[in-house]
Amino acid sequence: MAHKHGRERIQFANAEDKQEFSKYPTKAGRRSLSRSISQSSTDSYSSAASYTDSSDDETSPRDKAQVNSHGSTDFCVKNIKQAEFGRREIEIAEQDMSALISLRKRAQGEKPLAGAKIVGCTHITAQTAVLIETLVALGAQCRWTACNIYSTQNEVAAALAETGVPVFAWKGESEDDFWWCIDRCVNTEGWQANMILDDGGDLTHWVYKKYPSVFKKVRGIVEESVTGVHRLYQLSKAGKLCVPAMNVNDSVTKQKFDNLYCCRESILDGLKRTTDIMFGGKQVVVCGYGEVGKGCCTALKALGAIVCITEIDPICALQACMDGFRVVKLSEVIRQMDVVITCTGNKNVVTREQLDRMKNGCIVCNMGHSNTEIDVASLRSPELTWERVRSQVDHIIWPDGKRVVMLAEGRLLNLSCSTVPTFVLSITATTQALALIELFNAPEGRYKQDVYLLPKKMDEYVASLHLPNFDAHLTELSDEQAKYMGLNKNGPFKPNYYRY
Repeated sequence: MAHKHGRERIQFANAEDKQEFSKYPTKAGRRSLSRSISQSSTDSYSSAASYTDSSDDETSPRDKAQVNSHGSTDFCVKNIKQAEFGRREIEIAEQDMSALISLRKRAQGEKPLAGAKIVGCTHITAQTAVLIETLVALGAQCRWTACNIYSTQNEVAAALAETGVPVFAWKGESEDDFWWCIDRCVNTEGWQANMILDDGGDLTHWVYKKYPSVFKKVRGIVEESVTGVHRLYQLSKAGKLCVPAMNVNDSVTKQKFDNLYCCRESILDGLKRTTDIMFGGKQVVVCGYGEVGKGCCTALKALGAIVCITEIDPICALQACMDGFRVVKLSEVIRQMDVVITCTGNKNVVTREQLDRMKNGCIVCNMGHSNTEIDVASLRSPELTWERVRSQVDHIIWPDGKRVVMLAEGRLLNLSCSTVPTFVLSITATTQALALIELFNAPEGRYKQDVYLLPKKMDEYVASLHLPNFDAHLTELSDEQAKYMGLNKNGPFKPNYYRY
């Protein structure tokens, strides 16, 4: 068992840390979720890119005995028979992820991840499947679970399980299922992870708390979300991070592409598919003007919505003003808003008191990774009625008849309710793959027990792998120009403090 070196449990530095990491649901918490989850798991998947059928039987995947064509039972997915559909989805995604395919070709001979045992917790979609299969082609052994209870494409999970990757995930898991899946990934006989790829920090937190002996032996953690990175820095600050970690979220190729351009395209998609909203003239408030907020606002403004921003940071607030947005306090404008979108990665950004003051028909959704931004728990109270109107859309009805439209129960809108552009995910996935290769192969001592950014040279390499898609031709510095600028002709071309 993975627990064999039973060392002392790591203590939390203070009560606040403990609260941050105590994500395991109570029985009461599970009960309150059960109604909406059992309902959502029977609904058809809203994404056009999924064949998951609403007539799927009610049996929990945990209670089914399933075997893939190689005789393996080391997986838990909705229906292994959907593997063929999933394979087609993955092949479609590969068309727009040529950088990962070229990384496979370049590195297949030397197998830079031979010996890597990667446990992963990300959204399980056709795009992440291309990443997982790339890691396997580079020599890694992988076990995978989902970081979001709604974003799994069941047929893609089946296709991965069919090829021999142990996957534990299905769309519409309960919170209890979510933690069970993570545990099944980590705790398996005769296999111990030496690398972690995480999105949100839940997997890292689980290994840290439940399997401290495994955690101490991990060579590196790669984390790609604001929430997960925040939790890593907390651990580091408390002196509890005993392995090096790579903050992929703040690497240029993640933040300026996935966070900005991906959200610019997927915010409209998620809102249209769930509500059929007309954006022209709508009053919208976007909470947070980081890269995600900037992407959302650009798209909404282009379609004629009247957008205002809430911000805590004077620099981001000034950027919003210069881009033509009003910066307001949420409590001042909440009564007039047609749509409220959170993009902060923080908690209780939209409170019950504000939800009480919203007008009839207001749409509320979250574009940040964490599901804590909207205080959804406070809405599960006896005086309010929840009515499921379509997949991932709930009407919450107040005693006076007022309705608020809640999307994906406050979880990530774009991956729960729509698809995201494959090409932009290719950029992030390539960055993740390179971060794993870098940490796994780094000589002893290059990385201490701390959180690091991806070296700029690697960011540039990821970008260069995607330029052929646009038939883009880079200009090369002359020797004289390189000398004048004090640069190497092959990069890096910008100092570390450059902000793009």
